[in-house]
Amino acid sequence: MASISKAEKAYIQSSLLSDPPLRADGRGLIDFRTIALESGIAPIANGSARVSIGKNAQDGGGGTEVVAAAKLEVESVGDGEGVDGGRIVCSVSCSPTAYPLLSPNALDDLQHDMTSVLNATLSHPTIRPKNLGILPGRKSWLLNLDIIVFSDAGNIFDAIFMAARAALWDTKVPRTKSVQYRAKKGDRSDAAQAMDMDVDETAHVGSALDTRQTIQMADFELPDYWDEGEPLDGRQTWPVCLTLNLLPTLHFLDATLQEEASVPLKLLVFYSFPLNATPMLRGMRLLGTGVSDLVQVKSLLKGGEKYARNVWVALEGKLKDEDLRRNQKARERFLNR
Repeated sequence: MASISKAEKAYIQSSLLSDPPLRADGRGLIDFRTIALESGIAPIANGSARVSIGKNAQDGGGGTEVVAAAKLEVESVGDGEGVDGGRIVCSVSCSPTAYPLLSPNALDDLQHDMTSVLNATLSHPTIRPKNLGILPGRKSWLLNLDIIVFSDAGNIFDAIFMAARAALWDTKVPRTKSVQYRAKKGDRSDAAQAMDMDVDETAHVGSALDTRQTIQMADFELPDYWDEGEPLDGRQTWPVCLTLNLLPTLHFLDATLQEEASVPLKLLVFYSFPLNATPMLRGMRLLGTGVSDLVQVKSLLKGGEKYARNVWVALEGKLKDEDLRRNQKARERFLNR
């Protein structure tokens, strides 16, 4: 967050409203700065990614930098907050060096605002991955998605959602195998010997006249290592964020800190683009002190869908390239053993 004078604010606004519009770095109104993405950066996480926007090519300094990591843990359904089928919980933390002018209380408020936007979008039941369940009604996966903002040089929400989508794309869910055991009440000696037995329920045949109670226990085991498994379901549903910075007669993308401080209103739109389906608007937020009407918002949503699709296509292409790079690196490491 930048603090600028009224003169600087008026100068930036007049430059953007001129014909043709002028920006300090020479970009057009809908041009992005250089975006860099790398996945698999945290070895102990189930999925991770780093995204930077506008870093200096010479020394690697400056720019917006965000790191996301996804970690899976088992939770019981019905005890506390566990949900049958699993759930996603998001949190955003900001390094104090990213916002040196903010007090600790103001930094906490900012983290809370970022977390609420991310959590409300990615934790919605309509986009919950289908492979987070373990034992129906008993056990499920809790996916903790943690975001850390290391530096903010503008356009932070776009960077957060890019990093979140990349980390979820990189996440592998360990395959699970249910283990069940049944024993007649009173058969304690047999139960002790058969504790590790897998039992197929369909093969269990009992007499209709047998009224003895049964003891049923269920658990699961992991055929895979913790860092192996299948990709997290729902890659086509996780949205990208696009921030439209609004001035009275125009809008522009990927604002720097100074440009963000010069605009009275920002519109965040969250879009996903499922294959062979209609684009889905997952949410929207208006941030700032300015005002807007319904006609302007409808017009902005049309433009926002087009811009968001471009971001989606570029990001998905980069994520597929990252998959190929990491698979090739893994093969080379295996062959060089």
